[in-house]
Amino acid sequence: MTSKIVMRDLSRRIPTFLGFLALLLAISVPVLAQDENRAAVGVHLLQAEVALQNDDYLTAVQEYRMAAELSDNVDNARLATRTAFGLGFNEEALRSAARWLELDEASDEALAYTAQLELRLGRIEDSRQSFETLIKRGKQHADEQLLSLMPLLADENPQDVDALMRLLTKSYKNSAKANYAAAATALQADDFEHAKLRAQRAAELDPDWLKAKLLYARALLLSGERDEAIEYTARIIGDDPDPDPDARMELALMLLSDGRDDDALSQVNQVLLEQPSRTDALRLMAIINFRQNNLDAAWDDFMDLLASGRFTMDALFYLARIADYRKEYEHAIRLYADVQGGQNAVSAQRRAAALEAFQGEDPEAGLQRLIDFGNRNPQYAIDMLVARAQLLNSLQRHDEALDVFDKAIVFRPDEEGLVLGRAELLLRMDRVVDSIKAYREAARRWPDSATTLNALGYTLADRTTQYREAEKYIRSALKIAPENPAIIDSLGWVLFKLGRYDEAAGQLEIAYEKYPDHEVAAHLVEVLVALERTDEALELLAQADVKDPDSELLKDVRERLFPDSE
Repeated sequence: MTSKIVMRDLSRRIPTFLGFLALLLAISVPVLAQDENRAAVGVHLLQAEVALQNDDYLTAVQEYRMAAELSDNVDNARLATRTAFGLGFNEEALRSAARWLELDEASDEALAYTAQLELRLGRIEDSRQSFETLIKRGKQHADEQLLSLMPLLADENPQDVDALMRLLTKSYKNSAKANYAAAATALQADDFEHAKLRAQRAAELDPDWLKAKLLYARALLLSGERDEAIEYTARIIGDDPDPDPDARMELALMLLSDGRDDDALSQVNQVLLEQPSRTDALRLMAIINFRQNNLDAAWDDFMDLLASGRFTMDALFYLARIADYRKEYEHAIRLYADVQGGQNAVSAQRRAAALEAFQGEDPEAGLQRLIDFGNRNPQYAIDMLVARAQLLNSLQRHDEALDVFDKAIVFRPDEEGLVLGRAELLLRMDRVVDSIKAYREAARRWPDSATTLNALGYTLADRTTQYREAEKYIRSALKIAPENPAIIDSLGWVLFKLGRYDEAAGQLEIAYEKYPDHEVAAHLVEVLVALERTDEALELLAQADVKDPDSELLKDVRERLFPDSE
């Protein structure tokens, strides 16, 4: 089963007026009604294709859905469902899937789309019923099918998936596979205690099942019990005279998360000694070399991975990044452009477009790349629309960027990042009142979002004199994400604006230690100067200049506060 959108050419032609007159002489009224219906279907399909070409995605899926509702051809319902699903118009997709099931109630694909869309829309009980029907139809045992659902649900809301899986596994308490599925989805939802409980139960029910034990180890790791997780996994390896390479791979990932790259590499090398053709180990070795800045070794590893035919998109993406770091921009663009799918497709196309726009001679080439990629891959069409808005913003073409942002928000009205991106763009356009209005609306819609609350608070602190209100929003954000250096920086900045310089310095020093960014450095320099700690300010500014020599913020601080310095 696949959610890939399959576009097709229209083969029907809308009858002309003269054609209808000729038909009227020879056909009965019922046949005429069929032709009129066929003509209407053709019109909707044609309008859908035109809308797609004009980036009017919502109209396109609505037209496809109306064509499906008028047609008895299951292909139209399938096309309407896949298109709406891929573009993320879930309500429209569910309506089209319902029509598909009306036309072909035995279709497992239509039922799977229905179940997944119900989940996306938060209709957990409806989704459970649809998935249970799908499971009953399957040829495998029910608990096997529960495991097979996990890749299908990987990109859905983790909390909803966890709630769904708990319902689906309720009748299989003594199944190791069902407990494993429940543990894995709980882990994705950050319910580490439940994940540990269910993974441990799976391992008890099937003591020889290594995957259950490794999932328990992963739950230990993610719950913060890092040493216990590493010790538990190392014990699995040590107790086995012929250790399973999967356990070594899991241990390598744990060591990597603990910053013990060399120890992780040692485990990976052992796996490759035992299984030289194991491509997941080769991939991990390549990533470790990349992390350690061993770019030549990483390049060779990723080239070997590419030659293997496995993890192709990952290999291309990392090879592109290496070429990018080496400033081999033409080569990097070609490699990024080849990343046509997978989790890195959007960022790869965005980076290729940016390189073309800023390193090449024609910025339009980068913008056109995003358009073309979206047209060829409708599942990424709206992502490419957002990427285009961001690139136009970077090119200082703010009015065009705002138009594209507005269009994207029509298609994704509930996407917080888009709304915040538009508000930030308004700020860059010096439309401060409009920007703050947009941030306030975002804070009303997402009152528990640290990102939104911080964005509003920082903007009020930086661009207005409403410092008390700004502090309120920033402290609310800090309660939600107390370790976030960006929010700590915001608090330091508003305290500075309030004249509480000692407190401001303390917060900004914490923020800079956590995240030595040029903006945090600029803020801290300002505070140190206000505290008459000029030598410290100059030293910090010099260090920050070395890290970010092109920073306009640092340049502005130097010109304002130290006009006589070199």
